[in-house]
Amino acid sequence: MNRFALSSFALLGTLAAAAVLVTPSTHVAAQAAPAPNTPEFYTTKVKPIFDANCARCHSGMNHRGGLNIDTRAGLLKGGHDGAVIVPGDGKNSLLVKLIRHEGPANDPMPMPPKRDKLSDADIATVTAWIDAGAIMPQ
Repeated sequence: MNRFALSSFALLGTLAAAAVLVTPSTHVAAQAAPAPNTPEFYTTKVKPIFDANCARCHSGMNHRGGLNIDTRAGLLKGGHDGAVIVPGDGKNSLLVKLIRHEGPANDPMPMPPKRDKLSDADIATVTAWIDAGAIMPQ
């Protein structure tokens, strides 16, 4: 190769390296969703479902049926029918049965009342949270 060709290759290599340095990165690191056994999962995934569908009747000053969903203790105490969650066992938690509209035959209490049941995705989120221990922030 002649000197001109070698200089051209060197120049191309330098330009390529410079282009990499000045080109803004468009790669965005994918943030992993919080695990169901973390307070962040409750805060980012479960609480918005509760706020949109349950809080009007079971949060703040409203404790219809004796149920307060604001704290883990409130969920464990439950309402007039007892605890609504069984941490580690979503399938046997009254809350999951009610949001699936599969409550007890003698008093099915579908939740939310007078509305369609929650989406399958929302039910799966709540169930996964209970299965993972129903962890909430303090």
